[in-house]
Amino acid sequence: MPNLAIFLIFDIFNILTLLLKFIKATDKKVLSKVLSKKNYLKRVFMKNPLDRSISHHAKRYFQADKIQPPRDFQPLPADFWQNNNLGLEIGAGKGKHALQFANQNPDFHLVAIERTKQKFGVMQKAAKLANLANLHVVHADAIAWVVHAVPKNSLSKIFILYPNPEPHNPNQRWLNMPFFEFLLSRLKVGGELILATNIEDYANQSFDAALNIWQLPVQKTVVPKDSQRTHFEIKYLARGERCWQLAMVKPKKYVTRFDKNF
Repeated sequence: MPNLAIFLIFDIFNILTLLLKFIKATDKKVLSKVLSKKNYLKRVFMKNPLDRSISHHAKRYFQADKIQPPRDFQPLPADFWQNNNLGLEIGAGKGKHALQFANQNPDFHLVAIERTKQKFGVMQKAAKLANLANLHVVHADAIAWVVHAVPKNSLSKIFILYPNPEPHNPNQRWLNMPFFEFLLSRLKVGGELILATNIEDYANQSFDAALNIWQLPVQKTVVPKDSQRTHFEIKYLARGERCWQLAMVKPKKYVTRFDKNF
């Protein structure tokens, strides 16, 4: 019996030793996995929908650190962003509004971005002919370019004129996208974001999102019938359609989750 007791004690000791080794190994694996995640703690904090320090009620977090630079990306000179009056037009198309705005506002520097090759080619050619020193045309995806090129609190105006209304995927509408928070972080306090559309549902939904989700002062107006800012606008108004414009302003002390980290 004494020998049996000794063997039992020895077996229990071995089992406990193996169990402790397993726990330690598991802990190391878990710790290694946690530490290997880039910016792990920051991501956990930033994704927390209960964060009361931000100025809006959007829960989805835009993962800017996962966005790759556009192909052949070339940033504008650093001193360009020191200008007091900077504007950005997303989806500038053939450049009608960009050329018009730059010509009428010589004190403003406007960056006009277009993704499609054909439309950008037309805009680029027109910009060269106009030879406007305050107009900079860019061929790139707007989201990627903004993430990698535009400093925070640098823009006085942002134009999104007649974007794709995304009827089958409303989550891709600009004010429904997590990227919109990042875009707001690039806007100065008092800066204005202009969105125009010929789709009443889009205008109403965006107005509601601006007020209730993004907590922005916003005005919705009907575009004058003689307005000719873009080719789409001219076409819609010529057909007798109504077009709407939303003018959103970034208020004082507005806080986003990108003010310190990007």
